[in-house]
Amino acid sequence: MATVQVSEAEKVYILHGVRDDLRVDGRGCEDYRHMEIETDMVSNTDGSAKVTLGHTDVLVGVKAEMGKPRPMVPDEGYLEFFVDCSANATPEFEGRGGDELGMELSNTLYKVFNNRYSVDLKSLCISPGEHCWVLYVDVLLLQCDGNLFDAISVAIKAALFNTKIPKVHISEDEEGGKEIELSDDPYDCMRLNVENVPCIVTLCKVGHRHVVDATLQEKACSVASLIISVTHKGTVTCVRKVGGGSLDPESIFEMTETGKRVGKALHAPLMALLQEEESLGKKRQKVGFLG
Repeated sequence: MATVQVSEAEKVYILHGVRDDLRVDGRGCEDYRHMEIETDMVSNTDGSAKVTLGHTDVLVGVKAEMGKPRPMVPDEGYLEFFVDCSANATPEFEGRGGDELGMELSNTLYKVFNNRYSVDLKSLCISPGEHCWVLYVDVLLLQCDGNLFDAISVAIKAALFNTKIPKVHISEDEEGGKEIELSDDPYDCMRLNVENVPCIVTLCKVGHRHVVDATLQEKACSVASLIISVTHKGTVTCVRKVGGGSLDPESIFEMTETGKRVGKALHAPLMALLQEEESLGKKRQKVGFLG
């Protein structure tokens, strides 16, 4: 993960601010930075979204391809994740540093999103045991200014909302074999229900308190972080601790409760924004670099 060095004076300043619920940039401990979301960014994908959180920039593309269901769950499709840490985002992503972070992010995203409680995987099944849709989710980190997990999770939810999967028509030939025909009508498509797709909230322990959406400077003052994925109902689906320091049980409980509260509040405005943007259609103003 990208890191910055802070002086002892800066660290004291940040710690005192967090203690008084007044961070360096004027936010409270549970406030996010300004977030911008734009969907339908990349033309050669089935769904895409770009999220800017502070100065953290993330681009996500979703590509639906036909594959074979996994033997243990023959009536479900599945998701695959690949995270590309661009060396332009931070010099630390050059070489093995970017590869290791990409693998760490991919593994966490797989645990959070590739399950029947997040996405209706049965809806991705075409013919049980024979054909299913595989959603390849590609994440590109364009710029890193802290809180990657949260930005990526919002971008994934937005990209899945934007994903349009062609309708499949199955017919039998004279010999009993199955013929699969994909609709070439762009409006004859299947949309994913993303209501239960969780958002990730990362809480960093800074001093005796914890903060949401930490900047790189705040992260440098943090002993450890808790990554919590939360649904729109406030249900926690995954918890993971990162960082070299330790967290006592009371801190974990408090951070989890904060994560549930903040994560639950994140979903309604996100979905409202996505639906509003889609309703504008081609009339919406494109502000992204690919606009």
